[in-house]
Amino acid sequence: MQITTRLEFDAGHRIPNHKSQCRNLHGHRYALEITLSGDIINQEKASENGMVMDFSDVKKIARESVVDVWDHAFLVYKDDITVLDFLNSLPNHKTVIFPTVPTAENMAAEAFKILKNQYTDTYGNHLKLERVRLYETPNSWADALGS
Repeated sequence: MQITTRLEFDAGHRIPNHKSQCRNLHGHRYALEITLSGDIINQEKASENGMVMDFSDVKKIARESVVDVWDHAFLVYKDDITVLDFLNSLPNHKTVIFPTVPTAENMAAEAFKILKNQYTDTYGNHLKLERVRLYETPNSWADALGS
């Protein structure tokens, strides 16, 4: 069985060497989908009985680990020194330094890496993070998949 939940956040970024408009500072209304697989829990009187995992718990983990960290932040590549210097000149600016250029693909991969060990198999139902899908726009997204 697979379950998926979706969370949304706003963030700015730029792709420093992009051939087009994405080299400029800009932002998106991102959507993050988390897909987990596992057996349906069959434990009488357990809150999660009949579920793979409670959606509210899936969201809570994703919110705390990724969404709240990235929401209303500027996601900047660690080697984009000019932009880093500019952002550091702004008092109390919310900046997240990325190890890679913050493309949809790299953001999805980073979110997967962050979340991979956050979803624990509490009930022995073989819970596993299968996919993190990051929508950069309503019509464009990247999927990071588990192995």
